[in-house]
Amino acid sequence: MSTMHPSTPASATSRRETTVDPETVTISGYVVDESYAPDAVPTTDPADPARAHPRIGEPGQFPYTRGVHQTMYRSRLWTMRQFAGFGSADDTNTRFKYLLENAKGTKANTGLSTAFDLPTLMGRDSDDPLSAGEVGRCGVAIDTIEDMHRLYADIPVDQVTVSQTINGPAAVIWAMYLAMAKQRGMDWNDIGGTLQNDILKEFHSQNEFIYPPEASVKLVVDTIEFAAQHTPRWNSVSISGYHIREAGSTATQELAFTLRDGMEYVEWAMKRGLDVDLFAPRLSFFFNAHNEFFEEICKLRAARRIWAGVMRDRYGAKNDRSLLMRTHVQTAGCSLTEQQPLNNIVRVAYQAMAGVLGGCQSLHTDSMDETLGLPTETAVRVALRTQQILAHETGVHRTVDPLGGSWYVEALTDRMEADANAMIAEIDDMGGVVSGIHQGYFRRSIAEASYRFGQEMDAGDRIIVGVNAYPEGNEAHQVEILQISHNVEVDQCDRLTTFKKNRDADATNRALDAVRAAARNDENVMPALIDASLANCTLGEMVQAMADVYGRYTGGPEW
Repeated sequence: MSTMHPSTPASATSRRETTVDPETVTISGYVVDESYAPDAVPTTDPADPARAHPRIGEPGQFPYTRGVHQTMYRSRLWTMRQFAGFGSADDTNTRFKYLLENAKGTKANTGLSTAFDLPTLMGRDSDDPLSAGEVGRCGVAIDTIEDMHRLYADIPVDQVTVSQTINGPAAVIWAMYLAMAKQRGMDWNDIGGTLQNDILKEFHSQNEFIYPPEASVKLVVDTIEFAAQHTPRWNSVSISGYHIREAGSTATQELAFTLRDGMEYVEWAMKRGLDVDLFAPRLSFFFNAHNEFFEEICKLRAARRIWAGVMRDRYGAKNDRSLLMRTHVQTAGCSLTEQQPLNNIVRVAYQAMAGVLGGCQSLHTDSMDETLGLPTETAVRVALRTQQILAHETGVHRTVDPLGGSWYVEALTDRMEADANAMIAEIDDMGGVVSGIHQGYFRRSIAEASYRFGQEMDAGDRIIVGVNAYPEGNEAHQVEILQISHNVEVDQCDRLTTFKKNRDADATNRALDAVRAAARNDENVMPALIDASLANCTLGEMVQAMADVYGRYTGGPEW
């Protein structure tokens, strides 16, 4: 009988052996049998009425284990969405155009994904004392609607989908974007893209939160509501397991925590009075693709199955599109090594293939040099070419879910689903995600998993090529490193000073008062934020206006 047989009791804490044999135990701690046979997958037996539930099913049909579309990549390749952001808005605009130019000729849709610098992610203007030394370093600095115009200058954002990796001040950044589109004469019905806007995972892992959890989730629901009413092609939330995995979680924790976060947003939106079928079709997901090839594939298959069942049976969704878990995948930044960085090209290629075989809708491939600095144009081009080789030379697109029916893949999918459901039930029992945040559950669970992996690496149980094995030959000196000049910060602050000097101060103050009033009266803040963007309020000013009402969160006693 297979170790991963779905009848095996699911335990979030007892899977890992004390001594790890990397030949038989996955990163998440699953013991893998030498071989698999039909008895590993009882769900494939159509003759047994007790097993008649279509757990595997057909592509494009409930429960979507095999993919959300009937033809998947045969009719349309995944979107090749490359992540970029550094220095000034002008610098990033140049990189965007470089990516679009190098994507010409591919059959896949091309999307842009925007990385913001740390001050922007924390809702602070570039001239804030706490921003010193970080402006433009690890992403693009955006302070004003003028910066937003420069960031997307000459880019047809009504034809190219745009993803914005922003969370704490997501409502403000999106308001600036919508205001920019309005000033460019674009119909909001025509612009498509994704706002990451997943604040819950910030409390679990990445720490880029601003307001308390309750106020933070309220703002997410504001964007969900506004998107459902005004931007039909926009994904208001990208529910993100990526950062949970980057913090050290297992694949199964990433699966469970991400889906339960999504369920939390659904519950809060329904409490607002929104019909689930009004907003659920525009929810999207974002997962990590790590080194454990089959775990990553099965994680995405299990995720679709869990989400479809939850949306139908727990929340009563009736629109089939509400049941679809559409996901972006990014290769694992935390798996990349400073030692022998050229090896990262190989890691990324396999991780990208796992994302595609798992059925993602869009994909970002990391650059080989990201552990050394911001990616150079050469490294970015190699990352994009990796996707294009995968799409055009490997043949993985020719049939839907090519690994479907594999006894090993189906058994692992079942096991990951069962264990993820056990974790989801545990979170339910503690009162939901917000309650779990206050109890420190997520951070504690991720820290324990990360510690175990570190122990395995230190002991040599987990081999990382070029790090704890095969160390000879380090090509780090061969890799060019992109340097961000301090002049970027100086110039950005100068632009911000000029911007503030030339605006109508009375109009700005009135707009900020309107933001405070909307927050204080528990209204949807999006209309006030859009008006404030058009009145030339800065990012930091709008964030602070809401902080005047909601307060700033520094963490509970367990932090």
